[in-house]
Amino acid sequence: MSGNVPAEAPFERVLPNAVVCKSNELFALARKSSLWTLSFGLACCAIEMIGAHMSHHDLDRFGVVTWPSPRQSDVMIVAGTVVKKMADPIKRLYEQMPDPKWVIAMGSCATNGGPYYRSYSVVMGVDHLIPVDVYVPGCPPRPEALMFGIMELQKKITEDAKRRGLPPPRLISPPSAPTDGASPR
Repeated sequence: MSGNVPAEAPFERVLPNAVVCKSNELFALARKSSLWTLSFGLACCAIEMIGAHMSHHDLDRFGVVTWPSPRQSDVMIVAGTVVKKMADPIKRLYEQMPDPKWVIAMGSCATNGGPYYRSYSVVMGVDHLIPVDVYVPGCPPRPEALMFGIMELQKKITEDAKRRGLPPPRLISPPSAPTDGASPR
């Protein structure tokens, strides 16, 4: 052999071109590698989200593509301050997204209200409106933080697929105290 060509694996001789895995895990691999985001930039965090999509950070290499329509998106990134006036449009866009769908709350304003905490017009975190899967902290968070949040979402998608079909974990209750009045020791 010449060059940088690996030797033939024994697996290739026995089962050529065969892949064995669970269908849930195969679909999860496709889902996590092609996330279409509905980017919802509401304030200064949107600038950092845009920066994460630019050439220096390039979210395309993770399979993340921005999409302006909720009908084809599977990830909503809420970046910035959520005011009560925007609560209904956010819920409506979330409901228009097809299942499975995920939400990333980017920045302290989207996570818990940020510096506008307890303001009359600010929602105390987007999780009061829609379920959130990944929180990206910071004010504003750097593009690297959003990239880490997307990688955490990809891990969550993979782990959820591995758990799908398994029975839920049993809760083990502590031993009960004896009822005859005797000491437990």
